[in-house]
Formats: sequence, structure tokens, C-alpha cells
Amino acid sequence: MESSSVFGVRLSLKQRYFLLLCVAVGAIIAYQSTRNHPETRRMSRLEGLRANSSQFTLERKPFRILGGSIHYFRVPRAYWEDRLLKMKACGLNTLTTYVPWNLHEPERGVFNFEDQLDLEAYLHLAASMGLWVILRPGPYICAEWDLGGLPSWLLQDQNMKLRTTYQGFTDAVNAFFDHLIKKVVPHQYSEGGPIIAVQVENEYGSYAKDKEYMPFIKEALLSRGITELLLTSDNKEGLKLGGVKGALETINFQKLNSNDIKYLDGIQPRKPKMVMEYWSGWFDLWGNLHHVYTAEDMIPVVTEILKLDMSINLYMFHGGTNFGFMNGAYVVGIPAPKPMVTSYDYDAPLSEAGDYTTKYHLLRNLFSHYHTQPLPELPSLRERRAYQPVVIQQHLSLWDSLHFTDKPLKSERPVNMENLPVNNKNGQSYGYTLYETTITSGGSLNSKNNIRDRALVFVDKHFVGILDYITHELALPDGKGRRTLSLLVENCGRVNYGKTLDEQRKDSRIQATGCLCATGPPSQRFSRPNSM
Repeated sequence: MESSSVFGVRLSLKQRYFLLLCVAVGAIIAYQSTRNHPETRRMSRLEGLRANSSQFTLERKPFRILGGSIHYFRVPRAYWEDRLLKMKACGLNTLTTYVPWNLHEPERGVFNFEDQLDLEAYLHLAASMGLWVILRPGPYICAEWDLGGLPSWLLQDQNMKLRTTYQGFTDAVNAFFDHLIKKVVPHQYSEGGPIIAVQVENEYGSYAKDKEYMPFIKEALLSRGITELLLTSDNKEGLKLGGVKGALETINFQKLNSNDIKYLDGIQPRKPKMVMEYWSGWFDLWGNLHHVYTAEDMIPVVTEILKLDMSINLYMFHGGTNFGFMNGAYVVGIPAPKPMVTSYDYDAPLSEAGDYTTKYHLLRNLFSHYHTQPLPELPSLRERRAYQPVVIQQHLSLWDSLHFTDKPLKSERPVNMENLPVNNKNGQSYGYTLYETTITSGGSLNSKNNIRDRALVFVDKHFVGILDYITHELALPDGKGRRTLSLLVENCGRVNYGKTLDEQRKDSRIQATGCLCATGPPSQRFSRPNSM
């Protein structure tokens, strides 16, 4: 029988084969572990992202952030890989994403980080493609998202002061961060993960109601194990009030103004300069035209930013979609809030459908000059199908569908949807609420601009008209006897930016005038809450 020795021990041929098999199996297991957890490929790490001089450094070598925003909650999970591959092929090295509190904690104390909301899977995927990550965990994110990502159940507290150190708010933030940050910590650069920086809140300089708030959020991150570079993000005006000691301030804009860059340099000299949000397009509002920011206007600005040796993050690189009822609303500089549309295409370099645009190709050419190796080949476009028209054969009226909803609540005064006794007493977050009462004559119905946001008005199930921010008064027809007055109130989306966040409760408070008489307490019915 043949034999040989290993470390002085004589082995038979069969034993040698067995030993080789064990080595091979071990190698396969190690490979699979590395493939499933790609962060482990880069364990020899000495120093993460630093901002100790006029240039960022990573592993003590000069590093420029070429970033782009793609929000995992706006892109179907099946398309995550496709969108990130296209980001990598464009020459970007860093992914940025917000974290929407209102999706991850739809009810107080009930958390969801699964399927479409599997943030850790998203971070794993980014790492597997060699993309770094800047995480923007909020708790407020703006993002043209309902209430800026804050859960609507916070508004059950009539004294709530959002984005301040009001205890009702800080207690809720602490509970959310207890769940969120423990999922994030293992994905930091120092732990072998892709996260190289974390943003403290978001554009607080444009809100700035509490000087103690930003230090609270910073400490909430640090105390739970965040060790990577901290950043803040503000427009030029917001820079005056939005910073916090120990975090690098970054700027947001679309059109380059040299004075803004000088101002940023002046408040933190000898630090890296970064455009955290370079607005590659803009959001769309209901009733307005689609925003277009041309490639011819954009490329010279991005070129100049890079020439100034600045880092950049394209907001958005790929916008995606405001699924369900999650769109926000805009009220700055206009008389009444306007809701965002469902599409969040944003006129971004990668379209809502994942298609390449002129912006994409020009940016890819520009970014290629900042790489020493050729960029990856462009991923092929996904297969499309043309669907035949769908003809509706049956429908269910509002009145026929009421028995599918919860039992009506009777109340002397209208109750806002956030305080309805549903969702385990977390209120109704989105959708429609039907208010009803009994009237005995016609007259004038005046909302005094208290409809939030739009109401379809019915008398005995017959449509009468609409009340909203523009139309405040309706004439109700005369009639005999007792009739039912119904108002179907739609929450069109809570404001996501500005100083009216505390005022985003949705309800109907109206006043009857003329000969209109109401009898008995009104009742309210509510739609299935939190449907997506």
C-alpha cells in the first residue's frame, strides 16, 4: 500500500484523498461565506473615511466621493441589483440612501425590516458590488415623502413638537434608533462593511427650532455604536444653523454659486468640500408640468464641481416611485399645499423605469476621467412587455363597500384620522375617512379652510361638490325631512418640508350656515389603514 508523510505522520493513499477532500470542502465553504457576506473580502482595514484635511482620505489615501442616491423603499426589491449595477457602470463609487421611519415602524413598537424594507440586504448588495455607502437614517428625511418620513402616530399627541427635544418625540426616536442602529452597526467600514459615513438628521438648518436637538441626534447615533464619519446636509441658508460639533457640514444645490462654496470653506477651513445633494432634476407636483433639468445645463455644473476638487452626490441618481399613499406635499412659497405625484422620476440620470438617459451617458463619460481602470460594461436593459388594455367589467361603489370597513365611530366633533381608534390605537395613517351627520334642510356649507386635504360632499349619497384648499363653500340643495350629509375626506399627503410639520393632522372641521341644521353626533367611517 502506498503511503506518504504529512508533518511527519505517515498517511495511506485513502487518508491523503480524505485530507484533500476536507481541504476542498473547507475552501468551498469559505468561498460561499465570502460571496454571501462580501464585506469579509476587505478585512485588512486600518482607517475609514476621514476629513482631516482639504481632501477626504480612506485608508489614509486621498479619496473623492462620487455618489448617487437610490432609495431602496422606492425601487422594487427585484430591481435593486439592476439599478446598483447601472450606478457602478456610470462610474460612481458611493451609494446614499435615506431610511424611512414611517415604513419601518408603522405602529408604535411594531418594526418591519423585511422584504422590500430589508435594509441589511440592500447594504450587503451594495458591498458585493464594491460600492461604499453613506447612510442617512433621519429620523427626519424630507425626501418628498409623507411627513418627511416621520410616523403619523406621533401626531396623536396634541402637544407634539416634531424635530425638537420635546420628550414625546425624543422617546419615540430613541425607541426607533434602538432597533435601527443595531442593524446598521455591523455594516460599518470598521466592521468590514460598506458604510463609510452617516448623516446626522437632514437639512435641520431650514427648521432650527431647538438648539439642543442636533446634539441629541448626534449622541443618539454615537451612543449606539456609530463610529464612522458624521456629516450634516443643508442648503446655503441652512448652513448657518444646521451644523453640529463633530460633524462635517456639506452643501446642497443645483446651480453653482462661487460665493456659496467660499462660505462653506469659511465656516470649516481646511476641510473637504462636498455637495451632498446635487439636484439632478426636481420633484413633480399634482397639477404642474413635469420638471426637466437638461443635460446641457447639468453637465457643466458637475464638471466645475469636480474641477474644484469637491466630492459630489447626485440626488437623485435614480428616483423610483412613491408607492401607495407615501407621497409628501409641498407648501413653501405657495398659498396651499400641493401633493407630490406618484412618480419620483425626478428627471434623474436613470429614469423611473431604469432606462439610460442622455444625462447618464454624459455623466459616465465625465466620471470615467476620474478612474484609472475602464468602467464596467453597461448592463443590458430589462425586457419590456406591451400589455393589452384592461376593460373594467364590474365595480363596487363607495356605499356598497362600507360594510368592509371598521364599524363607524360616533363623536360630538370630527376626529382627525391620526386619532381614530384603529391600528391598535395608532390611528389611520393614510387614505380616506368618511364623515357623516344628519341634516334637516338645505343651506350653505362652509369649511373655513379646515378640510385636510380634499372632501367629496354627498347628500343622501348624491354627489354635491368638492371642498379643498381653494373651494371653501358649497350650497346644499333643499329637501324635506332628515337627510344624510357625507364628506369623504382624502389625505393627499402630509407636508414633508418646512415649519408646518406639527400641523399635518388630517380631518374635516366644517360649519353649517343659513338654514342648514344638523341633528345628532356625526359618525365617521375609515378606510383600511396603512394599506400600501
